Amino acid sequence: MGTKHLGTSLERRQKLMQLSILNNANPSLYSALNQSVCERFSYNPYIVPTLFFLMFPIALLLNVVAAWVSVHLKSTSTFVVYLKNLVAADIVMTLMIPMKAAADLPTTWEQLAGPTCRFFAVIFYNAQYTCIALLGLISLDRFFKIMMPHSRMFGQSLTMSKVISATVWLVLFGGTGLPNILLTNKSVANASLITTCMVLKGPAGVHFHEQTSLLLNIFFWFVSVVIVVCYICIANRVIQSYRNSGSNNSQGKQKIKLRVFLVIIVFFICFGPYHIIRIPYTSQQVSYSNADCSQTYEYLRFAKELSHWLATTNICMDPLLYVFLCREFKEKLMSMMENCFKAPGKQNHFGQFSGKNNNNNNFYF
Repeated sequence: MGTKHLGTSLERRQKLMQLSILNNANPSLYSALNQSVCERFSYNPYIVPTLFFLMFPIALLLNVVAAWVSVHLKSTSTFVVYLKNLVAADIVMTLMIPMKAAADLPTTWEQLAGPTCRFFAVIFYNAQYTCIALLGLISLDRFFKIMMPHSRMFGQSLTMSKVISATVWLVLFGGTGLPNILLTNKSVANASLITTCMVLKGPAGVHFHEQTSLLLNIFFWFVSVVIVVCYICIANRVIQSYRNSGSNNSQGKQKIKLRVFLVIIVFFICFGPYHIIRIPYTSQQVSYSNADCSQTYEYLRFAKELSHWLATTNICMDPLLYVFLCREFKEKLMSMMENCFKAPGKQNHFGQFSGKNNNNNNFYF
């Protein structure tokens, strides 16, 4: 029995070695044979790209409208400065979706792997973390405006908010994006050998990728804590102001709690799962080889792809939050819609939804 087991194990190793050699000669045949030997977890490779393609028109419509409104907003407050930068980051992510989705398709991966790994994926990921950073800055901006209205802390001037926004773009794209582009510098004679983007990175590129993934994950959880603390403090302060004024507006208090809940829950539902999976996935990714029989990597890869799609849905959520939370954005949108749809000689009723008629303007951003 032991001899039989030893023989089976030896045959398995020999088959894997043969498959590794075969991969260089005939990748498609290798893939089919390797699947039977390794018995890997497999999933339909069209699921996630299809989800991205379905998201694209929705994200494009919402963010074009958001950009249209933000262009017509005057930068009269630090919040509007951060909002405009957030809209720009969302637009960048939206424009990268078709290329990312197309590259993830099995039929086009070989043609698009090079430019996607070197440029498009890097731009996409850096725009995502720019969004996260700006959402954190917006929460801090609101915190200082409401909790310390007379303070000049944390860039409570238009010039400083523009400098901070520019610094976010520069640090993320210059400090992590550009090195990733430069370190994805290996040339591969046969494009079919590019099974993951790690194939195009040398040892320095792989190490940099691993370290930046870890740092950006830590950065996300730090921003998460900031957002939760800021919005809970803001909600408590506004509710306390109701009590101090003797107001019995329970509906207004519920609206405040709902807005805080929406901001926090949307942020965590979108970004949380991806960042929980990201670290174990990256650890497997940098050490993964096609000759390995690792079901763990395949499970993590699918979970990472699906959770990253979920994280990307944030670009659809942001424009809705602008309307729900930003009085100035909402009023400008309603005004522009009124101008577009107003029929001559008829009164338009878009104005009834304006933030001016809302008794709970304190919590609007």
